[in-house]
Amino acid sequence: MKRRGWIILVAVVVAVGALVAFALSRSGQVQHFTAKVERGDIKDSVEATGTINAVITVQVGSQVSGTIAKLNADYNSRVHKGDVVALIDPALFKGALLQATADLENAKANLVAAQANLEKAKAGLVQMKADYDRTMGLFGSGIMSQQQLDLAKANYDSANAGVSGAAASVTQGQAQVSQKEAAMEVAQTNLNYTVIRSPIDGTVVARNVDVGQTVAASLQAPTIFTIAQDLSKMWVYAKTDESDVGNIKVGKPVTFKVDAFPKDTFHGVVSQVRMNATTVQSVVTYDTIIEFANPELKLFPGMTAYVTIPVATVENALKLPNTALRYKPPMSADEILATYKKYGIDSGERQLVSSGPGVVEASESGKGGTENLPRMPKADTAVVWKLGPDSTLVPAEVSLGITDHAFTEVLVVLKGELKESDALVIRSVVPKNQAPGALRR
Repeated sequence: MKRRGWIILVAVVVAVGALVAFALSRSGQVQHFTAKVERGDIKDSVEATGTINAVITVQVGSQVSGTIAKLNADYNSRVHKGDVVALIDPALFKGALLQATADLENAKANLVAAQANLEKAKAGLVQMKADYDRTMGLFGSGIMSQQQLDLAKANYDSANAGVSGAAASVTQGQAQVSQKEAAMEVAQTNLNYTVIRSPIDGTVVARNVDVGQTVAASLQAPTIFTIAQDLSKMWVYAKTDESDVGNIKVGKPVTFKVDAFPKDTFHGVVSQVRMNATTVQSVVTYDTIIEFANPELKLFPGMTAYVTIPVATVENALKLPNTALRYKPPMSADEILATYKKYGIDSGERQLVSSGPGVVEASESGKGGTENLPRMPKADTAVVWKLGPDSTLVPAEVSLGITDHAFTEVLVVLKGELKESDALVIRSVVPKNQAPGALRR
């Protein structure tokens, strides 16, 4: 029994030693992570975030200042054009109208008096004219003296001037009547403005005042209601990046989702790409307007829409993961150039200047992924690296097509070989004690 126990102990020690030796040998090797070349469909699309809005939204305000006496509409109320939606207390405006009416009547009375004075002056002028003519005849016969003739002439001239003055008073009275009529019209208009009517058929989406609240229209018209004309046809204002607007065409079909209905997909059409740019922290975006039907009124103004605008689609394409395009092998620049030359690749030097994220140290294993990398402009060609059967790295130069930002289409394999199910290296883990260029083939 004692001998058997020693045999078991020796076997355990040998097994542990073998495991340690295997682990140490593994820790000194470069580990590669791969992804397969596949065949499938690729849909290139523009992703954007937007806001749902009504096609026409009208802010209903007040032209006059006063206290809100009555509200006939509230949130979500359906209103029609001409409906009374609010009433401002009309007492002060009725008083102003009565005063303007009284002033008009007074002006009309003054006009009548002025017209009577004009008629009286005209009658006096006729009499003075007759006296002057009679005096002139008698003066010619030697009956009247020169003094009497001069007095008759003066009386006639005075009567003539009186007629002109009376006529001016009539004109002034007529002007005062017109002025008072205008003042009465203004007072009537202000009184009419105390009744606030809906300018369109639509739905009230906002109410900004309460009964008893005072609104002041001295500087600008205060907004009482916001009315959306027709919520069965709405727009999405999508913010699209300047790099994407060149691919967006009017009439393109669009799909989008909203947080309120995460399982539903809504459909629309691009109706306009507005040229007015918006710049926020050096990021330039343009508004893309998307029309869609909302017959069930499920979507409300102000909701956030996550928009997908298809740009191009290919079916049954040879495609490779985008992480493989960003991979840089753990070799020195001279070794990479030598490998390019070996496989006849003479246009891959540009990859040497891109610090790819595909190489990490052993202590960072699992942290060197590319999931959070920013989107980069897609080149026309690229060099990808296959993993050979003896863990060697073999380059292949390919011409690229469209991308869905996860996979990219392979149009043509320019140099090397690449086929479906080939394993492309997307990341390498290099031990700390091994130099990045220590990989030998």
